[in-house]
Amino acid sequence: MTAACLLSCEGISNATPTEEMNGAGNLMDFLDEPFPDVGTYEDFHTIDWLREKSRDTDRHRKITNKSKESIWEFIKSLLDAWSGWVVMLLIGLLSGTLAGVIDLAVDWMTDLKEGVCLSAFWYSHEQCCWTSNETTFDDRDKCPQWQKWAELMTGNTEGAGAYVLNYFLYVIWALSFSFLAVSLVRVFAPYACGSGIPEIKTILSGFIIRGYLGKWTLLIKTVTLVLAVSSGLSLGKEGPLVHVACCCGNLFCSLFSKYSKNEGKRREVLSAAAAAGVSVAFGAPIGGVLFSLEEVSYYFPLKTLWRSFFAALVAAFTLRSINPFGNNRLVLFYVEYHTPWYMAELVPFILLGVFGGLWGTLFIRANIAWCGRRKTTRLGKFPVLEVLAVTGITAVLAYPNPYTRRSTSQLISELFNDCGALESSQLCDYYNSPNMTRPVDDIPDRPAGPGVYAALWQLALALIFKIVITIFTFGMKIPSGLFIPSMAVGAIAGRIVGIAVEQMAYHHHDWIIFKNWCRPGADCVTPGLYAMVGAAACLGGVTRMTVSLVVIMFELTGGLEYIVPLMAAAVTSKWVADAFGKEGIYEAHIRLNGYPYLDQDEFTHRTLATDVMRPRRNDPPLAVLTQDSTTVEDVETLIKDTDYNGFPVVVSRDSERLIGFVQRRDLTLAIKNARQKQDGVVSNSIVYFTEDAPQLPPSCPQPLKLRRILNLSPFTVTDHTPMETVVDIFRKLGLRQCLVTRSGRLLGIITKKDVLRHMAQMTNQDPESIMFN
Repeated sequence: MTAACLLSCEGISNATPTEEMNGAGNLMDFLDEPFPDVGTYEDFHTIDWLREKSRDTDRHRKITNKSKESIWEFIKSLLDAWSGWVVMLLIGLLSGTLAGVIDLAVDWMTDLKEGVCLSAFWYSHEQCCWTSNETTFDDRDKCPQWQKWAELMTGNTEGAGAYVLNYFLYVIWALSFSFLAVSLVRVFAPYACGSGIPEIKTILSGFIIRGYLGKWTLLIKTVTLVLAVSSGLSLGKEGPLVHVACCCGNLFCSLFSKYSKNEGKRREVLSAAAAAGVSVAFGAPIGGVLFSLEEVSYYFPLKTLWRSFFAALVAAFTLRSINPFGNNRLVLFYVEYHTPWYMAELVPFILLGVFGGLWGTLFIRANIAWCGRRKTTRLGKFPVLEVLAVTGITAVLAYPNPYTRRSTSQLISELFNDCGALESSQLCDYYNSPNMTRPVDDIPDRPAGPGVYAALWQLALALIFKIVITIFTFGMKIPSGLFIPSMAVGAIAGRIVGIAVEQMAYHHHDWIIFKNWCRPGADCVTPGLYAMVGAAACLGGVTRMTVSLVVIMFELTGGLEYIVPLMAAAVTSKWVADAFGKEGIYEAHIRLNGYPYLDQDEFTHRTLATDVMRPRRNDPPLAVLTQDSTTVEDVETLIKDTDYNGFPVVVSRDSERLIGFVQRRDLTLAIKNARQKQDGVVSNSIVYFTEDAPQLPPSCPQPLKLRRILNLSPFTVTDHTPMETVVDIFRKLGLRQCLVTRSGRLLGIITKKDVLRHMAQMTNQDPESIMFN
């Protein structure tokens, strides 16, 4: 009967207008209505940017036309226009609040490892002594209300017994925090681990990872981030805060259909949310916008720039209102230097840039090798034991050294600080001249005292410790950021270099390199500035950021007049690191995880579309649908037997003339919907992709018209198109696939996965490392 129905399609229907109205006509009208969930995407698939853009344009056109009909429709159009700014406001408020809560909780739990405040156990050490009336200026960190655990338990503050007990409890607290963090991640939200930035970059490029930005991920990442940072591991909260802010953005997108039903629009919101995350992580709103533009965003139109700026502003304002650091600043690292830098100092600044580039290269290669080993060996099956082992080693080795025992943020803050007359740090133990009459803010260079030399040895050991332990920490199954550990490595190296240059200038001020700018008794060298430059160099070497890095650093520290040294170090570190490999740490992890991400590097190989398209030679023919001779059963069999994301539609199998392209998910949902809601649609029903279906005899089953879900303008290239052009098209238009034709005849298909495999093959990498669809 099906064959007869197909043959009758070729003739002219003799049905009367009445039969048309009562028969197939009603079915056609019904199926011209929108199908539920059509246009959505499955997990681990790439979105079609062109289709999303077209759908949003159509939606906007309808709203504009309706707004002229009535006052109510006009008000609805205004609400739709303002919905983007409302979402930005909500993202800024929530991400700023969460960042402030995380900062306060980390401060308290980090100090909890060493002692407790008796007057209010929820106070950190600093807050506890703020409220005390018995604190003296010389011992500003000591007060009766704050007691270390040994003093609280045994009454002893000195001696080997008290030291061992404090040491033991420090390790126990660290292990407890990390165990709780990895357990929560493993049980409730596996996506809450890691930095999150590689996945955010991949999602913003158009990839779907369901649940990665969900409510549970937001909750668990916020809680476990506090636990992980408080455990004393060599990690930071800045990268994960970008993930947290994007989770906030995804949460608020679900409140507005404009964003929840359009994956392209959703990604514009997520780009702005990433800017808000960096804004609260570093207290750098402008740097956050530039970070989103330079580092994570794939599609960044001008309106997203303004909305990102607004979201970052609201987030920074919210964090400033909470004032988590108690210094009326957005950041802990704010410093004020009183000495200008000199041209001769560019030499050590550039050397710090070289160090940052070398450190970045070493870290990326070592960390990727370790993470690759974790994926391919039994080590990856025991994430809890790995976290506990690394935490235990970190705590045991960190406690004896005061520069590794404290939190990494406090360490960086001390390394950045200039030595004023009121500083009590060991790094400021200089010999003072009895005849010194200069103002407090302009202390001349002085010879280093025993405290400075002791601090140098401790800092050298801390540098080695941080370099090694960070390699094994980043990538574990807990929230772990890389910004702060990288900055710590650079700040330690920079402070050591700064002290060395300072002492050389003091003892050898008659050398030619110092004679022109450093007179005896002058304040020539600021070691804290070298720490700041070193921090920027190492962070740039690891992430390969440039413009956003410099802006973040001067917003972070308030050192506006030191942009040139920061630029010199950032550019040098990038040049040196790029000499050994173009990938930053986030791109390296994207490649390691096999995410389908097209980077911005140029494709220079001389291959053609015909070399990459499928089917290849000796492959089975391309799976296609015909416009008017395929049954529902044929379509369902094709879907069952293949795993393709979509199918080309042709006039006939003989001509192979291309008509359009239909997505697999849309086909499945449309057929399921028609079977459930329309009588007469059976396995023998003919599927039509034409504008008008011919009338069939009454004995034939009802046809199914699916013209609505057919993409009539799929992107096509010829078989002789250079792959350089194809890669550029995929990158700039965000395509899922493009069809290969010759004179209108379909030859094959190229998907994003095919492009990525070909690029990997051209660079002598494993093409099968692209794991996802």
